[in-house]
Amino acid sequence: MRTPFRSAALAAALALLAGTAQAIDFRSVSEPAILFDAPSAQGKRLYIIAPGTPVEVVVVLDKWVKVRDPRGALSWIEARQLVDKRTVLVSAERTTARRSPDEAAPVAFEAVKDVVLELAGSAPNGWVSVRHRDGATGFLRVTDVWGL
Repeated sequence: MRTPFRSAALAAALALLAGTAQAIDFRSVSEPAILFDAPSAQGKRLYIIAPGTPVEVVVVLDKWVKVRDPRGALSWIEARQLVDKRTVLVSAERTTARRSPDEAAPVAFEAVKDVVLELAGSAPNGWVSVRHRDGATGFLRVTDVWGL
């Protein structure tokens, strides 16, 4: 049976751990890159990932980084092939970028699944500011992209 003191101590410890949690770290692939099953060029080559693709950094090990790709697969990539420039990948089948973060705002452009867009910034109420490679900018719902 737990005493009130033990329950309070456990709750305080869990709160402390939650406060030290780190934010998810995303990077973008700088060039066509081979993903491996191990942190070594002698590892099994899994597939080639396209430049600009956002990946989630899971572990950094010297010159190698374990990443989660947009499909959820874990693999290793050479650290030199990642850049800090942030991109997002359209995860919805089709999405409409708006000129302002409002569902009623005029259309800026449309994008389909797997299109890579540059992250231009965040916006209020579940919107994100993006830039298409042709220069068009707009706001998308955060639920329509992966890489945030």
